[in-house]
Amino acid sequence: MKDKVMLLNQYWTDIYFHLHYLHREKISHQVVRILQLVDKKSGVGVNEIASYLQVSHNTASEHVKRTFEKGYLVKVRDPLDERKVILSLTESGEEVLYRNTSLDEEKLGKVLEQLNDDEEELVEQALKILSKRAKECT
Repeated sequence: MKDKVMLLNQYWTDIYFHLHYLHREKISHQVVRILQLVDKKSGVGVNEIASYLQVSHNTASEHVKRTFEKGYLVKVRDPLDERKVILSLTESGEEVLYRNTSLDEEKLGKVLEQLNDDEEELVEQALKILSKRAKECT
């Protein structure tokens, strides 16, 4: 199983390396992880970011502050608990996250054009299954 995991990881890194968008802005890995967390989970605040990044609340707060200053996040009050601040992505934050975590649609389209219908369906189903199972793990 370990060999299979290593092989799948190699495939994934090859795919991302060859098909990712060129990165236009200077953005740290920590900022990308924060944006991903805010995008994928609901009700994220500084405490959740600290836990996710495994850093202190103060360190997470500084990361959030810098991300907020770049215009990637906005703060809103939790409607159920006015004391809690919830983070949301801005349109700019969504764009930066997309460019730093997604595959370039044009490049991916060219690859898909090279596949026959059966191969395209196989790839789609395999990724759909992996996505579903990954969501169940966390």
